Amino acid sequence: MNKKIAVIGAGIGGIASAIRLANKGFEVTVFESNPYPGGKLTSFTRNGYRFDAGPSLFTLPGLVEELFVLSGKNPGDYFQYIRLPDICHYFWEDGTTLVAKAEPEEFADEIELKTGESKQEILNFLEESAFKYQLLDGLFLQNSLHKLSTWISGKAIRGYLNLPKLGIFNTMNQANEKTFRNPKVVQLFNRYATYNGSDPYKTPATLNIIPHLEYNVGAFFPKKGMIDITDSLMKLAEELGIKFLFNTKVNEILVRNRKVIGLMTQSGKEEIFDAIISNMDVTQTYRKLLPGQKHPEKLLNQPKSSSGVIFYWGISNQFPELGLHNILFSDNYREEFEKMFEHKSISDDPTVYINISSKLKPDDAPAGCENWFVLINAPANEGQDWDNIINKTRNDVISKISRILKVDFEKFIENESILDPRTIELRTSSSQGALYGNSSNNKFAAFLRHANFSSNLKNLYFVGGSVHPGGGIPLCLSSAKITANLIK
Repeated sequence: MNKKIAVIGAGIGGIASAIRLANKGFEVTVFESNPYPGGKLTSFTRNGYRFDAGPSLFTLPGLVEELFVLSGKNPGDYFQYIRLPDICHYFWEDGTTLVAKAEPEEFADEIELKTGESKQEILNFLEESAFKYQLLDGLFLQNSLHKLSTWISGKAIRGYLNLPKLGIFNTMNQANEKTFRNPKVVQLFNRYATYNGSDPYKTPATLNIIPHLEYNVGAFFPKKGMIDITDSLMKLAEELGIKFLFNTKVNEILVRNRKVIGLMTQSGKEEIFDAIISNMDVTQTYRKLLPGQKHPEKLLNQPKSSSGVIFYWGISNQFPELGLHNILFSDNYREEFEKMFEHKSISDDPTVYINISSKLKPDDAPAGCENWFVLINAPANEGQDWDNIINKTRNDVISKISRILKVDFEKFIENESILDPRTIELRTSSSQGALYGNSSNNKFAAFLRHANFSSNLKNLYFVGGSVHPGGGIPLCLSSAKITANLIK
């Protein structure tokens, strides 16, 4: 009889783990408290506007395709995407605009033209970003940091020899200020700290590997929208015989003699399994599902990453100066992060991210209209007066958009939905609504993430953005690969 494995949570990490384990011959059941799969990677439609509710940037598509190849399928039969020619449109209050082209040469030309920064300096930066990524990929992104074999491998030794080049001793901002003369270019590359919910003035410069993914590998767009990542993997999982139980909340992980033996659902039903993988936030897993067990308090109590306030706006107009991805920068970036991480609030002048999928998928909005996903980085939920914060932030954002686009913007908002740290926590079981688990605002952040397995309880594993190697679609898919490889 095949061994039985339960996965708690049908987020992208949970689905990918289930697919990998099914291919290893395990019988897999996925328990999901929501009526839908995907975790943060979901979508909804309102009054003719379709919105991808969560992640909006797609990189490293090979990590998705790998799951189909592993299953003996042709990825193109399930999932299709395009490479973006323009990665992001940038706007500053002084009227400066910049379109980040996907090709490094064109990108560097554009920066030199708009800011006076040396083209060669940009190209050198992207080469260094690629070098750092190649050093860390095989070590950090594909293996558990909590196994001795990782640290004595050839890849690890190569990493030790190049340690000074990895940027762990400087902050991202320090490294970028040393590299670039123009503050706008520093700000542009500092923003990549937000890709894992961190502060560029505190997080290590090691995170300067992130631009490599966009400019040297590419940014992409699924032809059916981001939700197609979830939908296509769900189709594959069901074809592999994986069982999904929706509207089924797990109340407890059952333990006997320091060994996980199964779980109990909200209905009181006990189910026996040979191993359990939690795709639930690791803090919530311990606090809610393992009440009688020892908790790694020091790790669980680490500061959380940023969260977000998202306005989903149906816009009764079209703006040709905007693209799929757009950034309207704050005039005082440092103050923005201080307000978020030190004062637990949102700046009066926040940086605004706008995603408009209808630019590439016109049926996401009615004719002549656009679907705006507007994200403002926000602190994790610590009981703030969110209603007042959201109301003020909404006004500040609308004013900023109106100034930069030189239009009375609010009159074009014909419908609205809002997601904030409270509702993120409620819908996705993310501790305090943090989007990426613990923050990476110190040089040891990689080692402060929970391992993909329990060191105290046998047959208990973890996957997803709150554990190694981190948050975001690529890292969640890497987490699934690491976790599945741990289970023999």
